[in-house]
Formats: sequence, C-alpha cells, structure tokens
Amino acid sequence: MFPVSVKGVVMRDGKVLLLRNERDEWELPGGKIEVGETPEECLAREVEEETGWTVQVGEILDSWIYHITQVDRHVFIVTYGCHVSSDAQVMVSREHKEANLFTETAALGLPMPEGYKRSVLAWFARSRP
Repeated sequence: MFPVSVKGVVMRDGKVLLLRNERDEWELPGGKIEVGETPEECLAREVEEETGWTVQVGEILDSWIYHITQVDRHVFIVTYGCHVSSDAQVMVSREHKEANLFTETAALGLPMPEGYKRSVLAWFARSRP
C-alpha cells in the first residue's frame, strides 16, 4: 500500500505556484488526506496551510506512483487544477524553503518530478482561452 498525496496546480497571473522542498526539488502544494476529508477538502486545506492562499479545487489532471529515490519511498500522487482569487503575497510554511511563481517555460526547467511537470503543462493548456 502507498500513502496518497493530493497536489494542486495553482496558477495566478499566468504563472504556476511552486514550493521548494528539503530535497531542493520544486513541487506542487498539497499533502496527505486526513480521516473524514475528501481529496478536494484536503487539497484546499493543505494549500492554505502551506501558502496562505484560499483555492477552489477543480478537475483531476493526472495520477501516478512517485518513487522518492532519496528516501526509497513510493507515494500515490493525484494532481488537481486549482483556481485562486487572492492577490496576497504567498507565505512559506515550515514545510518548505521557498515559494515562487513561474512561467510555463521556467517551471519545466526546474528540478521537479516529471509527473508534476505533466500536470503543470496540462493545466496551462486547459487555462488558455
């Protein structure tokens, strides 16, 4: 059995929000579902805890099993497209080293799992007029 982690592709002003973790990889905000939560409730809670932003969780973009090689652990990842209406500065929680907004091109060049890059591309594609 694998732990399940729900992650959100959150875009504002044509850029995607990414967080730098302790492994110096960039990742999407999100986390593990708690008992009694839906995946969407979990994701909205996690994004707010990690960034201070309130999001509306949209459609599922992708899912896959991610092997975290540094700790030899597998996690089942489900990504969702998210909508944010906040103009507030992003806050960085204790869980991450840094948060930033990136263009589609810049995001794809960052050290980040391929599954996250697929999800970022998918949400950019669906968000275009």
